[in-house]
Amino acid sequence: MSANEIPQPVKRFTADQLPVEVYEDNQAMGRAAAAQAAAILREAVAKRGEARVILASANSQMSFIDALTLKEELPWDKITCFHMDEYIGIDSNHSASFAGWMKNRVLDKVKPAAFHFLNGKSGDVEAECRRYAELIQAKPIDLTCMGIGENGHIAFNDPPVADFNDPLPIKPVELDEKCKNQQVGEGHFPSLADVPTHAFSLTVPTLLSGRRILCIVPETRKAEAVAKTIHGPVETACPSSILRRQSHAVLVLDQEAASQLDWSRIG
Repeated sequence: MSANEIPQPVKRFTADQLPVEVYEDNQAMGRAAAAQAAAILREAVAKRGEARVILASANSQMSFIDALTLKEELPWDKITCFHMDEYIGIDSNHSASFAGWMKNRVLDKVKPAAFHFLNGKSGDVEAECRRYAELIQAKPIDLTCMGIGENGHIAFNDPPVADFNDPLPIKPVELDEKCKNQQVGEGHFPSLADVPTHAFSLTVPTLLSGRRILCIVPETRKAEAVAKTIHGPVETACPSSILRRQSHAVLVLDQEAASQLDWSRIG
């Protein structure tokens, strides 16, 4: 396959209202998702003169972000970026900071019109939530690019704090044990005791408010959460299950992430 050729899914189906695409591997998934994101952003700029996108900072997003930032034809100077969560108590120079992750993987490669970051070291959590809420609610979001955590979280909306009808656009949340273990497993912190107990997170309604949503999920360690997302009840015990009610979303998987799906139930 040439570098410019867009990978095609090996399987495609719909779970309730949610279109699902399964790609051969992580790299193919990332390139395909980047092609879809680029098309959405170009269309938004063509229609409204600008685009606004929410991006996820996570190991699972690397192939997608790397492919997206290679899209030289994108009008980055007309694209405003946001990220969706940040640990409370660390600054952007910390190796686990999501703002730092985005600076290294996005801003070092492309120059968007703006990239609005959450300040994990803000001394006033409520004021920081208000500041970021004003920025993100100033105009509609054209695209949300998210992942799914091992506990089914989207952003840091872990099962104990997720609210499908949350009245807040962003809030401080306490991280649950499985979420914190994931952060250690991914190498962001040396031990569980080093993981911050709280974080800022965009709420579920804010994430779903994007005109389009791409949920990008690779790797075997996400397979259980993906199976619960597709086959389980739509409930906050698996926050990502709410995607099944979003016809404007696409769930983009690699074969590892899809490995626990029950194909007899999919048809």
